[in-house]
Amino acid sequence: MSPKGDIDWPEGPARPAQETVLVVDDSRAQRRLLTHFLTKMGLRVLEAPSGEAALAVCQFEQPDLIVSDWVMPGMDGLEFCREFRAMQGDRYGYFILQTSNDEKHEVAHGLDAGADDFLTKPVNAAELRARVRAGQRVLRMERELTEKNRQIGAALEELRHLHQGIDRDLQDAHRLQQSLVRERHRRFGPLDVSLLLQPAGRIGGDLVGMFEVNAREVGVFALDVSGHGIASALMTARLAGYLSGSEPETNIAIAETARGERTMRSPAEVAEQLNDLVLKRIETDQYLTLALARVELDSGTVTLTQAGHPHPMLQRATGTIEPLGTGGMPVGLLPGASFFDSVTVLRPGDRLFLVSDGITECMSPRGEMLDTAGLKRLMRLHADARGQAYFDRILAELADYSGEWEFSDDISAALLEFGR
Repeated sequence: MSPKGDIDWPEGPARPAQETVLVVDDSRAQRRLLTHFLTKMGLRVLEAPSGEAALAVCQFEQPDLIVSDWVMPGMDGLEFCREFRAMQGDRYGYFILQTSNDEKHEVAHGLDAGADDFLTKPVNAAELRARVRAGQRVLRMERELTEKNRQIGAALEELRHLHQGIDRDLQDAHRLQQSLVRERHRRFGPLDVSLLLQPAGRIGGDLVGMFEVNAREVGVFALDVSGHGIASALMTARLAGYLSGSEPETNIAIAETARGERTMRSPAEVAEQLNDLVLKRIETDQYLTLALARVELDSGTVTLTQAGHPHPMLQRATGTIEPLGTGGMPVGLLPGASFFDSVTVLRPGDRLFLVSDGITECMSPRGEMLDTAGLKRLMRLHADARGQAYFDRILAELADYSGEWEFSDDISAALLEFGR
């Protein structure tokens, strides 16, 4: 049926500022009485003589409140309420059902159909006003909640776009950081060097590297910048330049002899110089731990400084394992700090394993740390593996030990295998 038929449409725009109430009653006199009361309350009033007519109104209007008689010919108020709830739009409509029967089971039927409140006939103006005001309060709270949800949704959408942008940037940063370790394996005469770098997130604060000084000397390092995330990753990028294998002229570990030949400085001296650079040039609150080794390829002599990094592990061809290094304090913590070298000799079949604390401090679900003893066990268990295969086994063991593949700390290592 056309909504213009016997429905009383008010004059004025379709959506005025004031709230709209739809009065549904088969009695014209009752509709006029309710309209009189509601208009005095400042409401815009629509009228419909039946449930069917009321549904037609709701196709074009979205009333804020509905005051409907229960008993009407054709579609009664209960059925109209169900149909209204089924076609509910983007705003909630508060439904008041008029009844002359206040039995509890009838009220339960009304609530089950979707009614919000009830009005006993004959209608009392004060009660009508109270019921409508209660409905207006509910609608006001509902709209405030809807608006807040809309604002939250908009904020979440904006955050989603920002997160996508940040994630793209972090992916680029991850690729750039991984590019700092251009070679993961290289052979220097009798020495094989393999590198592992696996950040806990997109980017991390660990860095490993190797550089050829001359035909007789090779430098290998592992460092761990305090903290995680962007700041630590930026600092590793800065430090990579100081220990670069691709640009030896900027590598602070490489010196030049009087005859113009390159040679590697004492690792302890390099640590002291790096300590000075971090405190004076980089100007950051962060510090780093470091293990730096100079390997003399002809003799297998390794000169090593340990600056707060986990002890490098020397595994002899015979199977014995011993920690190396003197401990030492981290780099960039105190001005004028001193660092010390220790010397060992690699023999054919020996390996030296430089690891980050992401390995030694790997935690089990019971809160037990892998520690040096656990690392020794893994090294003995997989002594037959070499290079990347060795790393793959160690990572699998760490995942099994921690119960997860997503490690909470960066994992890095350098493996030096001599003369096999």
